[in-house]
This record gives sequence, structure tokens and C-alpha cells, in this order.
Amino acid sequence: MGNTLRLLRVLWSAGRGITAVITVIRLAERLVPAATAMAVGLLVNRVTALDGARGLGTVLLPLAAFGAVLLVSHAAQTVVEPLAYLAQQRIDGAHRAAVTRLVASSPTIDLLEQPAAQHLIRQAKADPDEYTQRTPGQAALAELDQAADALGVAAACLVVAQFAWWLVPLLLIPSLVCVRLRYRQRLEFIRLWRAQLDELLKADRWQDMLASAGVGKDLRVFGFGDWAVRRLLSYQLARSEPMFAMWKRHIRGQLWMPLLVAPPLLIAITAVAAGTVNGRGSVATETAVVTAGAALFTMVGSGDSALTRLAGLEALKAYDELAELLGRDRRRALPAGPARTVPSGPVRFEQVGFTYPGTTHAVLDGVDLEIRPGELLAIVGLNGAGKSTLIKLLAGLYEPTSGRILVGDGQDLSELGAEAWRERISVVFQDFAKYELSAADNVTLGRPGVVPDPTVLETAARDAGLRPVLDRLPNGWETPLARSRTGGVDLSGGQWQQVVLTRALYALRTGAELLVLDEPTAHLDVRTEFDVFQRLAEQRDEAGVVLISHRLSTVRQADRIVLLDGGRITESGTHDELIASNGSYARMFAIQAERFQQGYRHAIEEGELL
Repeated sequence: MGNTLRLLRVLWSAGRGITAVITVIRLAERLVPAATAMAVGLLVNRVTALDGARGLGTVLLPLAAFGAVLLVSHAAQTVVEPLAYLAQQRIDGAHRAAVTRLVASSPTIDLLEQPAAQHLIRQAKADPDEYTQRTPGQAALAELDQAADALGVAAACLVVAQFAWWLVPLLLIPSLVCVRLRYRQRLEFIRLWRAQLDELLKADRWQDMLASAGVGKDLRVFGFGDWAVRRLLSYQLARSEPMFAMWKRHIRGQLWMPLLVAPPLLIAITAVAAGTVNGRGSVATETAVVTAGAALFTMVGSGDSALTRLAGLEALKAYDELAELLGRDRRRALPAGPARTVPSGPVRFEQVGFTYPGTTHAVLDGVDLEIRPGELLAIVGLNGAGKSTLIKLLAGLYEPTSGRILVGDGQDLSELGAEAWRERISVVFQDFAKYELSAADNVTLGRPGVVPDPTVLETAARDAGLRPVLDRLPNGWETPLARSRTGGVDLSGGQWQQVVLTRALYALRTGAELLVLDEPTAHLDVRTEFDVFQRLAEQRDEAGVVLISHRLSTVRQADRIVLLDGGRITESGTHDELIASNGSYARMFAIQAERFQQGYRHAIEEGELL
């Protein structure tokens, strides 16, 4: 009952007017078979009672009734389909928006990285991209269809019962048995289909990959097209062969179903005909009963509505489980009571440790670090030292598994609230996103709640070195940064990095107080990187700057450099102090300097629009 009420509420959410119209039409459709049987019976009764031309007038009323039933049936089919489609789209659009809003509102990303959460997101979105999935809109309409079917079956049974009550169970029970058998067969097929989802996903990935432009280059250069197609076919065959075997078995089983239906129907027809011959009923009654009895098998259905209802409810259940999972994350990341004002001042890591979920290796282990206002702090270290993880903790995307992060006068970052804290910081991640939007939109996304300011936009572009790139775009700021968009272009890796850096600087100039940059110039040549770094150094008067870079030559002008090694801060000081200490930083700097003197460039970037 609870699921029924929930689906009816979902249907009602499509709009009261449209829901009422669909309900009336669905009910009228299901009454058409019984009404047709009654109208045909009345027509036959009048025809058999005709007495010359004077009796022709008595046929007009049942004939008009029969025509009205046919008209109602045709009109209902014409009107209800577009209305049902509109209702379904409203319901599913609102549902998917709710799923997206739920996922986007998660303060951290650790839960979203878990396979269980990704599975729930896939189920909750209910995109009908495979056979077993049904949407909440489809399930709500299926609930209405089942209720309407029950009314239609009841009406047909009343017509049949006019002759004899025992005809009702005689015809109804075999119909219900057939529906149950079909339902079980389809449910078995769906379970097998879902058991083959891994093969389906592998086949889909290979199919998408083979059709993509990016893979197309390797496919043609290395000539592995035939091999890849064979892999695709192997996954498709592994998935389809068990299902074909089941279909064959089901088809053989369905051959027995007519034996369940035909004998009761023949018995009913024979009984009604014999009763009519013996005077227990009229030809009109026989016609109505036979018509309604035959329609009964059709109205009971094939079980599709029940399966649609079940699959749609799974999507709603997945949404509930996802909401509970992310709700724990939201409760954990939001402060208790009213959101607190984020204080100004330093940010301190106190014995911070972090281990990724599902692993035992500590990426960070007892990190103590202070980020001071107005300071350019550089964090260096080998790959895998934990630099990017530290930045994600600073941005509140993860919570420490041990220790704490304090802001200002000692406020715990976890008690301030993620949204309030992120108003203060601007971050450029190493694996930044490339949005297929205009250049202006790509930058102003750094501060979506602020009205775009063209002057600030230009200043940020100048500081990030983006202005020369903009001058070469066909429509300047309004050029879409994707070749798939009309009038759009693709950028090189270095040019994209300048766009993202401009985004961060735009956020900094519109209210952020801490600029965090994770390898912001990895794709730039040395000269461009040096110019950008000089401009970044100038920002320290307005805000603190935290810079991660693998090029030690560019961070030597930082106010303070810390070396992260094995998840801990092992060295800290200015460039000159670290060189004088002759530790790991000094050795790393000497190695990079030697490579540079030998002619190695840490990045080769063509600097051209692609």
C-alpha cells in the first residue's frame, strides 16, 4: 500500500489537471470492452426483434450507443498518449533534477568515489539505456494502468455474470494464471539481463571508444581496429548467448498457454449457446457474454505494468538510499545550528592524516602546516607524496581521517560549513575540468553567484597570460571552447591551463581570500610559466597563495617552501635556506638544474589553437 500511495503522489506531481484527465481517460478506456459487449448485445436484441420497416427506428439507439463507444475508444487513444508522455517527462525531469541536485549538494567527494554510490546514482537516474530500467514516470502511469485494468476486468465480469456466476472464475482464473506465468518469465529474463550487466558495460565502453575521435587516432595509426572489434563481439556474444537460450525455453513454455485459455473459453461459449437454445437466455445475452469473455483475456494483460511498476520503484528506492548515504555526508560536513562566519587569518594543519576509503595506506600522516595570509607558500615533493590530497583536504573535498584543520583564531574547518569556507578560497586542480562553454563562461564559473564584471574579467585574463589567446579566438570571449560547438575551437593543454588559471584569479578578484594552485603551469613552456609565476607572486598582497609545482626553478621566489615526503612535511624554509641545508630539496633542485642545462624542457607546448 505504501508503494501504491507513493506512486500515486508521484503521478499527482505531474499536475492536478493533467493527472485528472489521464485518470478519467484510462478508466474510460478500460470500460470500453464491457460497454462494447453491452452495446453489441443490445443491438443484436433489437435486430432480432425487427418487425418490418416500422421497427428500423428501434435499432438507431443501440447503433448510436455502439458508435459512441467506438468514438470514445478512438478519442481516448488519440488524446491519452501525448498527455501520458507529457506527464512522464514532467515526473522524470523533476526526478532526475532531484538526483542531480542531491549529488551536487554533497559537500565532499569521497562518498561519490565509492562504487556503491555510483551504482545508486545510476539506478536512481533511471536513464532507460538498457532493457530492465524503467523511470518513476513510467511506474506511476503503470500504477494507474493496473487500477484501471482492475476496473475493466470487474466490468467485464459483471457482463459475463449476467448469464451465470460460475463463468467468471472459469474465465478469470486461467487468465490470471497466464499473466503470472508471463510475469515470472519476464522477471527471470530481467534477472539474467542484470547478471550480464558487466558484459553490457564492457561492450558499451568498447563501442563508445571505437566511435570516438580521440581513440580513432591510435586505432588508425597502430592498426588495432580488427582486434578491438573482435573484443567488442566477444563481450556481446558472452552477454547474448545465455539470453537467447532463455528466450527459446520461454517460447516453448508459452506454447502451453493456449491450452490454459482455450478450453475454458470453449466451455463458456458452449454453455452460453446451449443455454440460449434451451431458452435460458437470448441471442443478445450470448453475444454480450462471448464478447466480454473474449475481451477479459486481453484486459488482464501480460504483466508488463507490474514489471514497469517494480522497476520504477527500484529507481525511487535507489534515490532514497542515495539520499540517506549522502545525507550522512551532508550532516557531517555542515555545522550544527546556524552557519558560522569564516574568520580571517592563518589556516593550520594539526597532525592531519588521511587514508582513502577502502585502502590502508596513509597518504598523509601527521602533517603540521601553517598557511599564512599574504604569503606565497610553495609545496613540493615527488609524485605520490600527497600534495594533491593535501589540497583537496584544504578545499574541504575530503575530511581528515585524523587530526584537524583550523582557520583563523582556531575554528575547526569541519564546524564552519563547506559552502561558507569555499567562499573564501579559489582552487585550480591538476585534473581541471574543461567545460564546452564560451571562454567567458568558463572563467566566470569561478564565481557563479557574482554578476560578471568585464573589467575584472580582462584583468584576470591579463594576469593569467590569456589575453594573446583571446585575441586569436574567432569571437573573443564568446567563442565556445569546443570544436563540437558551432563556431567553437579546441585549445591546447597550455591554453586550457591559462583559462583555468584565469578562472581562479577571477574568483580571487571577486571575493576569495586564498588562492590554491595545483600544478597550474605544468603544460606551459618555461618562459610563459615564469611570467605567470611573477604575476601570481604579485597577488600575495591581496590574498595568500598556495602553489604546488614540480618545477623547483619557478618556486625559488616563494616566501616559504615546504617539502612533502612520505605523507609528512620533512623540510621547510626559503629556497636559500633549503639549499644551504643540503637536504632532499637541494638534491632535487640540483638534478632539475642539471637536466635544464642539458637542454631538457619540462613541457613542450605548441602554443597553437588546435
